[in-house]
Amino acid sequence: MHDIRAIRDNPATFDAALARRGLGALSPEILKLDEARRARIHAAESAQAAQNAASKQVGAAKAKGDEAEFERLRAEVTAKKAEVAAMQEEARALDAQLADLLLGIPNLPFDDTPEGADEADNVEIRRWGSPREMGFAPKEHYEIAGVAPGMDFEAAAKLSGSRFVVLSGAIARIHRALAQFMIDTHVDENGLEETWTPVLVRDEMMQGTGQLPKFGEDSYRTTNGWWLVPTAEVTLTNLVHGLTVEEATLPRRYVAHTQCFRSEAGSAGRDTAGMLRQHQFEKVEMVSITHPDQSRDELDRMTGCAQGILERLGLPYRTVVLCTGDMGFGARRTHDIEVWLPGQNMYREISSCSVCGDFQARRMNARFRPSGGGKPEFLHTLNGSGLAVGRCLIAVLENGQEADGSVTLPEVLHPYLGGRARLSADGTLV
Repeated sequence: MHDIRAIRDNPATFDAALARRGLGALSPEILKLDEARRARIHAAESAQAAQNAASKQVGAAKAKGDEAEFERLRAEVTAKKAEVAAMQEEARALDAQLADLLLGIPNLPFDDTPEGADEADNVEIRRWGSPREMGFAPKEHYEIAGVAPGMDFEAAAKLSGSRFVVLSGAIARIHRALAQFMIDTHVDENGLEETWTPVLVRDEMMQGTGQLPKFGEDSYRTTNGWWLVPTAEVTLTNLVHGLTVEEATLPRRYVAHTQCFRSEAGSAGRDTAGMLRQHQFEKVEMVSITHPDQSRDELDRMTGCAQGILERLGLPYRTVVLCTGDMGFGARRTHDIEVWLPGQNMYREISSCSVCGDFQARRMNARFRPSGGGKPEFLHTLNGSGLAVGRCLIAVLENGQEADGSVTLPEVLHPYLGGRARLSADGTLV
């Protein structure tokens, strides 16, 4: 959500920032609506004042016994009352139009966000590890002999349709171990607060983080009006929805492991093989609620938390800054972390860390009270995957695969697997 006062004060700056996202000038339409809305509000206030003055005169005429004047003024009050009601309704309608327009406009990129049209213009800022020389043609995760017994797409299709999977046995345990390892690391080493939240939310929660009103087709809605969360960003960020918190409680850093649900409406025909792109998946999500002065540094900290998980797992990755044309709706700057998948011979996204500034806080009406006094200010919010559990499972299996169809597993997972270090070619942990 954008600050209408900032647009009034600097319309050219607002339009220039949107132009970097490939959008045309929107300030003329916004300011026209805003001017009409404010004119109706002023007219309603003036009519209300005239109504109040006439109401006082009605009493005076009645006291004097001037029946004709009394009737005239009473009729004037009635007319003014109807006029005020009509103007107030017009003002509310214009206010709703303005709010709808502002809710559909993406966030403004930071000046240091690279400009570009699509992913080809993203800028790499870090690379860690080197793809392993395997000495054989690596397979994709679902083709590895030891994986096949525990990854059943046919059973899932029978149960639910395409883009679902049933995990069982050793694969299910490795998947669970990864999530537990991520949570433990973020809580014990990175200082995040473990949180458990619902996966069903109301409309206003989805609007607060920007999934509504524009992107409803990307998520699932129940018949009684709840939404299945596309990520725990929705619930964790909305923990401060409608609140004014004390500055001393900032930053607030949360982490949650949840099921996530996405319709993948815009991805027809993409990544249909394996479990890379699913309708239902698990993710460990990080959210930070910060003071405005801390949010840019917090993005780097959050990115480091996500990178650290991959480093502990020994998985090569690269980090890129998304350009303006590839960045998400609510972000001002985004760092995507892409893990190496030898089966595809390419890096694929496994985490996306974004700073949103006060964009979400305005939609949620979430503020903080400065310690030194003064008016409450809008909070800043950030979110990031730490990590996508299913994609991390893919990366562990593909990077650890051996020529005989077995998989060597990262050492940090061994304690979560009862000390077992390998997935054998027949699908058992040994």
